[in-house]
Amino acid sequence: MLKPIISADSHVMEPPGTYIDRIDKKFLDRAPRMVHDERRGDVFLVEGSKNPIPLSLVSAAGRLPEDLSPKGAVFEKLHKGGWDPDARLVDMDRDGVSAEIIYPSVGMEICNIPDMDLKKACLDAYNLWIAEYSGAHPDRLIGLGQTALRTPDEGIEDLRKIKALGLRGVMLPGMPGQEDYNSPIYDEFFEASIDLGLPLSFHILTSGEGLKQGYRGKKMNSFMGIIRSNQDIMSMFCFDGVFERHPKLKIVCVEADAGWVPHFIYRMDHAYKRHRYWLKGTELAKMPSQYFLEHIYLTFQDDHTAFQFKDHMNVERLMWASDYPHSDSTWPWSQDVLAEQTANLSETERNAVLHDNAASLYNLAI
Repeated sequence: MLKPIISADSHVMEPPGTYIDRIDKKFLDRAPRMVHDERRGDVFLVEGSKNPIPLSLVSAAGRLPEDLSPKGAVFEKLHKGGWDPDARLVDMDRDGVSAEIIYPSVGMEICNIPDMDLKKACLDAYNLWIAEYSGAHPDRLIGLGQTALRTPDEGIEDLRKIKALGLRGVMLPGMPGQEDYNSPIYDEFFEASIDLGLPLSFHILTSGEGLKQGYRGKKMNSFMGIIRSNQDIMSMFCFDGVFERHPKLKIVCVEADAGWVPHFIYRMDHAYKRHRYWLKGTELAKMPSQYFLEHIYLTFQDDHTAFQFKDHMNVERLMWASDYPHSDSTWPWSQDVLAEQTANLSETERNAVLHDNAASLYNLAI
């Protein structure tokens, strides 16, 4: 029997009052806000971000490729499910999705702003809003919180607040406030996430990419580099012994695809076996690939290679996603995409990727 489908990475479109209505009043004048631009249409302004966030792409699910554009958005005409939880269920039913793990949209770019105090205030405001949104249908809308992680101690406090709000996991910024994530100063933070049952995740485009041009040549080439910062984070966790120190730690690599994993873990093992002495690598009890396959979950929406190479990965760590309502979403064609791409999966494997893995990770009853 095929089980209900869970999208392990879907998004909201934060409405105009998300931040300005909930932010610490000291930061009200600097809060992210929606404005109308004569050329671009409705956009979100985030202080410290190079460019406004084009809502036309944030809520472009279902549009034909030739109709995708960063211009012309009118908020009231975007997918209402992005900010209305009741409308969200209608769109989910149309796509054959029973539950969604909910990530931010504007909140992704907030991860990139350099002012840590402003970042903290913005993410605290977002957590209040997403708790309200997902709380309307908590069995189907699985909200995740965010932390700026200015310090490890404050990060632990944020975890407790996120748990108290009823949220089910935590999205981390690509760069924390002090040392990088391989530092032992985060050991207590990681253990707290385990104890609280809050899986940690890293989403693409949250490591500073929005603040500079990180590609060569024409803009089309920028699409190819989107996953690279996530790859760097994942290999760091493996190479630098983070998983060895925290054997129960699970990390989600979000929207960075998965078909690249077989070669990536082979290259990690090659680097460890051949080059760890002169590169001064950490001595590990297991090969880096073993840590990757055991501890790292991967979400993807349209990655045919992930299913083709499943036997060279850990099927129990693959999680399909719709990415609704973003421009890269499979909505409302998810069932067609899955029928084609999962044709070589057994029933057990299909249930794992489309339901069991996410249900187990986030302790869902659906």
